[in-house]
Amino acid sequence: MMRRCLSGLLAPIAATLFPLLLLALAWHLKHPLMFWLANWETPLLLSFTLIGLAWQGQRGNRLPVALLLGALGLLAWREAEFQQQRAAVLAAPASMQQVGRHFVVGFTDWAEVRQLAERGLIGGIYLARLNLRGRTLPEVAAEIAALQAARRQAGWPPLIVAGDQEGGPVSHLSPLLEAMPPLASLAGHASRAQHARHYGERQGLGLSKLGVNLNFGPVVDLRPAAPDSPRDRLTRISARAIAADPATVGSIAEGYVAGLASQGVRATLKHFPGLARVTQDTHLRAATIAEAPEALADDWQPFRQLAGRPGTAIMLGHVTLSALDPEHAVSHSHAVVDGLLRGAWAYDGVLLTDDLNMGAVYDLGIGRVASEALAAGVDLILVSYDPRQFYRAAHAAARALARGEIREDVLQRSKRRLDAFQPRKASHDLKRGELATIAKPSRLPENRAES
Repeated sequence: MMRRCLSGLLAPIAATLFPLLLLALAWHLKHPLMFWLANWETPLLLSFTLIGLAWQGQRGNRLPVALLLGALGLLAWREAEFQQQRAAVLAAPASMQQVGRHFVVGFTDWAEVRQLAERGLIGGIYLARLNLRGRTLPEVAAEIAALQAARRQAGWPPLIVAGDQEGGPVSHLSPLLEAMPPLASLAGHASRAQHARHYGERQGLGLSKLGVNLNFGPVVDLRPAAPDSPRDRLTRISARAIAADPATVGSIAEGYVAGLASQGVRATLKHFPGLARVTQDTHLRAATIAEAPEALADDWQPFRQLAGRPGTAIMLGHVTLSALDPEHAVSHSHAVVDGLLRGAWAYDGVLLTDDLNMGAVYDLGIGRVASEALAAGVDLILVSYDPRQFYRAAHAAARALARGEIREDVLQRSKRRLDAFQPRKASHDLKRGELATIAKPSRLPENRAES
């Protein structure tokens, strides 16, 4: 009797909650958190909605039927909206090409990214583990070379080809390239700058053979005094930072950057404004640094020391500097980009956002954030984890340009910086026997002292 009563109470609740869940999923259609289900998301939601309609319709349950019809309409609208935005980008009008040059995108399909490259709709690609799976180094290098050749033939500048090969726990191009120890392993050596240059040369050789010309390293965030916060499950900056001492970080990073440059690979200083004081995980939620700029002098010393090096970019994290701009993360803050970095620091190098798929900014609207970043003077917008979001971001940025929210002169200055940023050294030709050297396990001197 009790079981029948509970069943009678729970059934109507479940009948209402299920359509509400489908409504929520339809509203957030093609959200980055659902990227793992990319090819099946819309068909599955459509199937569940139609099955629910048939089931509830037979029982005459009006509220669930109304909710399911709403979910069906919302699903159709969101899918049509996305397809319209994608088609508008692929049509490649001049406005799309004008903003497209400022995007570095991840991809799942070589043919699709080649189409974007040939039409001048992107400025670069991000090479991830999924692009290397089941492939050899010569195969991937040949694909990248073919992209660059198609790019030249279409009359566009070379693509930026980016990878995330810091060494240590973040080595996204391994095992195709050798897995090297973290740069922190050099911190205890008197000749650490020389060791770091050799490290950069060795890693840069492998990157350049693959066709990568921009590496997302070094990490110049200072190591936090305390272990990573339990709220930060993904960033793990304690394991990735070189040291807690800014002079040590600057010395090792400088040698490393020079080593990469000797092989034609640009470096990226990350993640400004520094993550040592951040306890939230920006992959998932917003984070704030409350200290005034003068209190962050040590955190910023490695950035300032290396920011003037030619061919070195700065990656902007999705962290809010509340003393300068409490409303925007630095990645899309006019006060930080134009006021602090371009203004007070007189930095005229390339600025690159962290991935706009990250939770700290995505839910603000990826198109809005991309547009605000470009308007502020950011040069490159990274959309890597979920490549589908590029179409939303580029479509919104082109519309912002048409409305005058992104100024033409700002994009022209950015174009000049990107032209100067292009690596001048061609990639190496692969020779017999060289792959074994690149792939050989590395043993660098161990760290003897904690900095």
